[in-house]
Amino acid sequence: MAGAEEYLDKALAIAHRAAETQLPAIRVAAGLVADALAGGRTFWVFGTGHSHTLAEELYGRAGGLADVRAILEPGLMLHEGLQKSSLLERLPGLAAVLLEVNPLAAGDVLLVASNSGRNAVPVEFALGARERDVRVIALTSLAHSSATTSRAPSGQRLFETADVVIDNCGVPGDALIPIPGTPEPTGATSTLVGALLLQALTVEVVTQLTNRGQPPNVLRSLNV
Repeated sequence: MAGAEEYLDKALAIAHRAAETQLPAIRVAAGLVADALAGGRTFWVFGTGHSHTLAEELYGRAGGLADVRAILEPGLMLHEGLQKSSLLERLPGLAAVLLEVNPLAAGDVLLVASNSGRNAVPVEFALGARERDVRVIALTSLAHSSATTSRAPSGQRLFETADVVIDNCGVPGDALIPIPGTPEPTGATSTLVGALLLQALTVEVVTQLTNRGQPPNVLRSLNV
């Protein structure tokens, strides 16, 4: 087995493992979000680099929660240049600026997505949110993050800053398939598994709130 077939087989195995092992964390995280929304507070989502796509996964999606605020800082996304976003996400102090212009407040919940969990901006953003009495959910690769050092001045990795950690069960480096004759493995899994877990989180939040008699606002596709 090689090529696309091998990737699909191994990627689906990781997705299956994440689905089997992360359900307890998803339910706890959903409880935090449900409590916040039921109390009139805000659910924030944030990621840098490719992880910004996971923040977008929860924002403005058909079937998704209407009451989500995504922090989409252009310089930390990819469309202004890969090198620029890679350097900015390592920059200590930038998270403090983002926290000044995004009014996270006590009782809110923040989800931070970062596969490596090592760069300064996601770590400092999570820490700054905690200082504001915001509950933090981390979506990360524990295997990758545990095997590396932090680039944040605190020395902490994202999973060490969060109230709840959801593990995407990916391999260190994210790319899954080594191919003889190529210098690096190929076939990342963090986005596809992360999206799966976050959609499960959304369904769990809607379920929990509905069971409380407080069904949330859910978006309907504009194309239906």
